[in-house]
Amino acid sequence: MKMANSDIEAAVDVFVHGYSADRSRTFPYEASRVGPLWLMRDAERKNPRDYRGEEWVVHDVAAPEADAIVRQHARSGFAISVVIANEDPDGPTRAAYKALGYRLLRTEGFFVHRLRQIPSPPAVASVERVQTAERAAQLGKIIRRLPIADDLLGDSAPFRQYVAVDGADIVGRVRSLDAVGATWCSSMYVEPSHRRRGIGQALMSKMLHDDRARGSRYSVLAATHAGALLYPRMGYERIGTLLIFAPRSRKPS
Repeated sequence: MKMANSDIEAAVDVFVHGYSADRSRTFPYEASRVGPLWLMRDAERKNPRDYRGEEWVVHDVAAPEADAIVRQHARSGFAISVVIANEDPDGPTRAAYKALGYRLLRTEGFFVHRLRQIPSPPAVASVERVQTAERAAQLGKIIRRLPIADDLLGDSAPFRQYVAVDGADIVGRVRSLDAVGATWCSSMYVEPSHRRRGIGQALMSKMLHDDRARGSRYSVLAATHAGALLYPRMGYERIGTLLIFAPRSRKPS
């Protein structure tokens, strides 16, 4: 089905705000507009060497125009994500950015779930939302990050972290973040020893039902080629592709 340009722009809006909120857990990661482009980057830091890579998001803007804006405003260490609608060929975009001195890092599918019909697969594992300090500490140890803060474990938190548990072990996880009236799905992962058992579907089902109950209009995510096999089974519709480019040098001169 052909997607309206406004639908893709709305999904990009969710992507930008959800992704930035996710990265803000460790240090504020801000989303802003620079002309027709979206920019996601660290807030001002005392030491410029601490800046993480930033990401520019482009939709329906010609490559030369996008490149001119990025060259004027980018810090070092950036990537450009170009959103291409399903019905549009990506060959011309690849060629245009290559001619401008960029290399293609990877491609990802861009998906939307309208939250109208959500599958309820058979229970194959215990799936729960992380709402205790003990479970947050256990997950933090696994992913090697600080545990979710206590004040972000309640029902009013702007994101919801889910885990699949087998005995005492966390064997899968996924996160949903509130973003401009919708939700951004992030960090879906199932341990290799527990894949192909339906755990990913169980995690997604729990998350999507909660998204809808909280009033989300739809869920948006970006998927690798492997993940792209799961999400349509859960009701996600692929609306486009992210082509992610980086300059051949660290920063264009």
